[in-house]
Amino acid sequence: MESTGRTISSAIRRANGKKLLAKGHVISDEDIRILATEGLNEVRVTELEEGEVGEDDAVMQLATKIGCGPLEVRLAVGGRANLFATEPCCVLVNEEVLRQINSRPSMVVATTRNFTWAGQGVHVAVVKSAPIVVPKTDFEALMSMLQERGPVLEALPIRNPSVAILYTDAVNGERARQLLENTMRQRLSRFRTGVSVSLSSVEEESAVARSLQHLLTTKPTAVLIASTTAPAGPADVIGRALVRTGCEIECFLAPVEPGSLLLLGYKDQVPIVCSPGSFRPARLNGVDLLLPPMLAGYRVSKWEVAGLGHGGLLM
Repeated sequence: MESTGRTISSAIRRANGKKLLAKGHVISDEDIRILATEGLNEVRVTELEEGEVGEDDAVMQLATKIGCGPLEVRLAVGGRANLFATEPCCVLVNEEVLRQINSRPSMVVATTRNFTWAGQGVHVAVVKSAPIVVPKTDFEALMSMLQERGPVLEALPIRNPSVAILYTDAVNGERARQLLENTMRQRLSRFRTGVSVSLSSVEEESAVARSLQHLLTTKPTAVLIASTTAPAGPADVIGRALVRTGCEIECFLAPVEPGSLLLLGYKDQVPIVCSPGSFRPARLNGVDLLLPPMLAGYRVSKWEVAGLGHGGLLM
């Protein structure tokens, strides 16, 4: 019973070589009984010394500080703590703070990519420590940095989003609907949502502007313009129609492929996205990268779109 509550310093194995207890495991009274039945009366253990934090305590404390929003922290074996989404959400990652944590000794954090959509129960991050113990000075420095800089990741809940779609074509808007509707429904289904309202329009400035104004009266979370033509820039028909509707153009072109011809604007806080090449194929593209934050009501900036270039080759 002398070992109860102490930490195993090396893995304990049965006579056949099968692992019985892992390194770093804290011995319980039940473990003592199991060891006795295996004929193992002596095991190597370690005790925390002054200035040390146990691996389980360290990873659990850090894991509760690195994230905010609908997240659940679960302790795992081997000095790990995992974070899971408790409801559909978009995960925002502060890459600068993450890099600062991972450049320090003793503990590291891995997350999903920024703007990732995560369903309930999806694993979004893990905290891992050096084996057995973490120097208290290293641990306190990490906790202090998080207190000052804020969390590494934020889970923004996605609750009952409404998506409006405008199908446009140079000759007949219904042609665009026929060509793109199935693909659009498939794309939105990836994020457990669908089309709330849709219209079709000939691709002419005043007609597109009228249709957008009508869709905006339904107060959608986001508006997608599914066009059969590729815009030459904000001064093209779609861009002019956005301005005519009172939209602020955030950016044109995104460093992703497919989906580089992306036009993003905002009418108040409602994002309006046109990216013709993204609406034809069902494979991953630029719009898929931006839909999660938009469905969560997060305003994506030009600077954040520019950051998609690292990993933006989606072919």
